[in-house]
Amino acid sequence: MRCSIALTALAALAGSAIARVYFEETFSDESGVERFKATEAREDNGAIRRSSGKWFGNEEAAAGLQLIEDARFYGYTSKLKRPFNTKGKDFVLQFTVKYEQDIDCGGAYLKLLPPTLDPAKFDGDSEYEVMFGPDICGSTNRRVHAILNYNGTNNQIEKIIQPRGDQLTHQYTLWIKPDKTFEIRIDNKVQEEGKIEDFWKVLPDKEIPDPDAKKPEDWVDGPAMIEDPDDKKPADWVDGPETIPDPKAEKPEDWDDDMDGDWEAPAIPNPDFKGEWKPRTIKNPEYKGEWTAPMVSNPAYEEDEDLAVFNIGYVGIDIWTVKSGTIFSNILIADDIDYASKFGNSTWADHVEAEIAAKKAVDDAEAEKLEAERKAKEEERKAKEEADKEAKEGADEDSEKADVLDEEDDKAAEPEKKRDVADAEKSEEADEKSEEADAEKVEKAKEAEEAKRKAAKHKAAKRKAEKAKKAAEEAAEAARKAAEEAQAELDDLEAEEPGHDEL
Repeated sequence: MRCSIALTALAALAGSAIARVYFEETFSDESGVERFKATEAREDNGAIRRSSGKWFGNEEAAAGLQLIEDARFYGYTSKLKRPFNTKGKDFVLQFTVKYEQDIDCGGAYLKLLPPTLDPAKFDGDSEYEVMFGPDICGSTNRRVHAILNYNGTNNQIEKIIQPRGDQLTHQYTLWIKPDKTFEIRIDNKVQEEGKIEDFWKVLPDKEIPDPDAKKPEDWVDGPAMIEDPDDKKPADWVDGPETIPDPKAEKPEDWDDDMDGDWEAPAIPNPDFKGEWKPRTIKNPEYKGEWTAPMVSNPAYEEDEDLAVFNIGYVGIDIWTVKSGTIFSNILIADDIDYASKFGNSTWADHVEAEIAAKKAVDDAEAEKLEAERKAKEEERKAKEEADKEAKEGADEDSEKADVLDEEDDKAAEPEKKRDVADAEKSEEADEKSEEADAEKVEKAKEAEEAKRKAAKHKAAKRKAEKAKKAAEEAAEAARKAAEEAQAELDDLEAEEPGHDEL
């Protein structure tokens, strides 16, 4: 098969007598990947390998350079067979890309570099002649880069061309012709074509607004609409007042002008009011639109025979990708579009249908695997539910048997239970009587304590009364003695006085 593809490519070259190939890489063996040299400018350069991927229409034709490390920069270059100066020649860059990993964010474009490049120092700042190929990041940031270097400035095509983002192999072709026109094709279908200077801002505009032109004095650039001078306000048009006193309102009977002031009827909307009248608008018959200066030839414009002329010595890969798996293959740089078309057919187009079928087979197998896993999980779930159900039923049966045995045991133990109940009732009655006796004892103790307290209180009162009585008796005795002493003294005095007879 490898020999067949090589012969097909050789036949394509032979069929185009003037075709010259400057670079052609189908990665038919490991040497194709080995010809891409890693830059020494980065220590974290992602690794590459030869691979046909997980599905393909033809394994040999599908072989390519695959990126195999996630979240890495990739910097690799491969030297052309001979330098290619494109002046006066057709220039064709063509290659295939397969985003096998279902790309989320990653580029798959090539850079064409000058012969003066030092491959060991190749990095993102290295000068390049052309950058072309798909770049995808997310669902909105997608485009096919087509950047041309002109006078040291990199110029991106102004129109956005959408890349292919599925997991199949797609072919990208950039064809720049000697007449300064171009075509960009994806899968042999033209996406954009035309003059280079119309799609890239590489030259000054051919025409510019006349800088010396002046707007005519009678030029009317506004307004586009005016009020109709013949429109008149209708005679019955009421444009005021907006409100009027309510003609149905009556002054309240209890209204006192002296106390409440002059009475005024409340205002209501004027039923005849139509708002402010304005004349209708009509097109301004003198309006000519916005004035713009007429276009004249741009004196700064000059055709350049070296526009889109490139000097190429290396093919470079300088990209970042989040998820690895991208495969580059069938890279061609030539000066003949017919050769490129035949080469693309033999290396890619002839195997598209087979690749689609292979991808479908892989998808179907994956779907079958997922379905089998789903069914296995479902069967496992059902088996577990059945086992749980049986275990529960067995447990319920055992529980019922245990209940029957318990019931039989209960019947056998019924007399003993009755005795136990009777004993418990007697014990409970004894406990109740004991509790009542204890309560009675406590109550009697309380009564005894209360009687004792009252007796002590009575005894203390008695002692106090006896003490008071004794004190009263002692006081009475003292009073009696004092009275006797006083009487004795009185008697003595009476005895000492001379008698009446004596006088």
